[in-house]
Amino acid sequence: MEQQNLTNVALIVAYPDEETLWAGGTIISNPGWQCDVVCLCKKNDRNRASVFFEALTELGANGFMGNLDDGPEQLPLQDSQLQQMIQQLMPDRKYDLIITHNPDGEYASYHRHQEISRAVINLWAKGLIAAKQLWTFAYQEGESGLSAEPRVDADRYHILEQSVYERKYNIITQTYGFETGSREAQNIPENEAFWHFQNPVKAMQWLVQGGRPRKPIQVPMIDTRAAI
Repeated sequence: MEQQNLTNVALIVAYPDEETLWAGGTIISNPGWQCDVVCLCKKNDRNRASVFFEALTELGANGFMGNLDDGPEQLPLQDSQLQQMIQQLMPDRKYDLIITHNPDGEYASYHRHQEISRAVINLWAKGLIAAKQLWTFAYQEGESGLSAEPRVDADRYHILEQSVYERKYNIITQTYGFETGSREAQNIPENEAFWHFQNPVKAMQWLVQGGRPRKPIQVPMIDTRAAI
C-alpha cells in the first residue's frame, strides 16, 4: 500500500461508525499508525459515544468527539464553525496523513459529510492544519441510496484481507451492535477506496469541482477479497 512512511494519522468524520465503515480495514492493516479519530457529532449521545470509544480500542486508535447539530433537518452549518471545532478537537495540528469525507459526500443526503470535507480542505489550504498527504473517501452511492460502494477507479483501492474484513464486520455488528440483517451490516464495504492529494492546491481544485469524478462507474459484483 506504500504507506510505510506514514505514522501520525488523523481521521475526521461526521458520525460514529464511519471511521470503521470507510477506513477501518485500512487502519487495521497499518498497525504502525498512531491514529487520532475526530468525530464531530454525537458526543452527548451516551450510547453512541460509549461504543465509539470501544470501537476505537478495537482499531487501536485514539478518539475525540464534538457535538455539532445533526438533526434530521440537516440545517447547514457555517464553514467557520466547522473549522473551529476541528481545530479544537484535533490533539495535534501536524500529521503525515489526514483522511476525511469527499466534497460530494458518501450519501447525497448527508450534508455534514460535504461540509466537513470542505472545512478540512480549507484548513489545510490555509496552513491551519498540516499534512504531507490528504485522502478523501472514494465511494459512490449505491442503487438503494443507502449504501456507499468503493470506487474501483480511485487513486487508492485497498483490497482487504479476509481476516481484516471480519474484524471490521465484528466492530460494526458486535461493538456498535447493528444486527447482522440490518442495512448497516449488509452494506459494510468489503474493500476501501480513497482519492489521494499530495498538496492543498490539488485538493482545492477537487473541492471547486465538488469532488466529482467524470462519471459514476459500475462496480463489479465480485468478491474481491478472494483475489488477494
